[in-house]
Amino acid sequence: MRTPGTPLELARRRRLAVQRINEGYTPEDVAEILGVDPSSVRRWIRDFRRQGAAALRPRSVPGRPAKLSTAQEKIVRRWLSELPSEHGFATDLWCAPRLAQLIRQEFQVALNPRYLCAWLRQRGYTPQKPRRIARERDEVAIARWLAHDWPHIQKKRADAAPAWFCWTKADC
Repeated sequence: MRTPGTPLELARRRRLAVQRINEGYTPEDVAEILGVDPSSVRRWIRDFRRQGAAALRPRSVPGRPAKLSTAQEKIVRRWLSELPSEHGFATDLWCAPRLAQLIRQEFQVALNPRYLCAWLRQRGYTPQKPRRIARERDEVAIARWLAHDWPHIQKKRADAAPAWFCWTKADC
């Protein structure tokens, strides 16, 4: 698995490892400082000694290039901090198909909603389930019912059936 970071960051880390080794640090010490395996540090040193500074240059990122640029990603993240209704949707709930639709409209880039779920998870967004509350919910009526009607119902229940208490298992 590729280490997270841009190619420039990873190249800077390789140069730093070589610099620290030249200063007298051991590969194990450098690996601990950089948070990598000591074998990686030894490989970087070996490559540097064979090929020189060219061995430490930034390398291209493997895989398919991203469909969204960094600037477009920032715009998408900003959209997520806004309400969907501000973008013409009926409710204030973001979902992957809505986000895919908005990206397609704004950037002419087609992204699968399933991919967007993984894409959002990689960036720290987690799926949130909305609390379901009926639109007709009347908090005042509920409070009134709890204050006046519920105590009468509880009292009728208590009067209707005698309670049996078991203090020990043998009593039951």
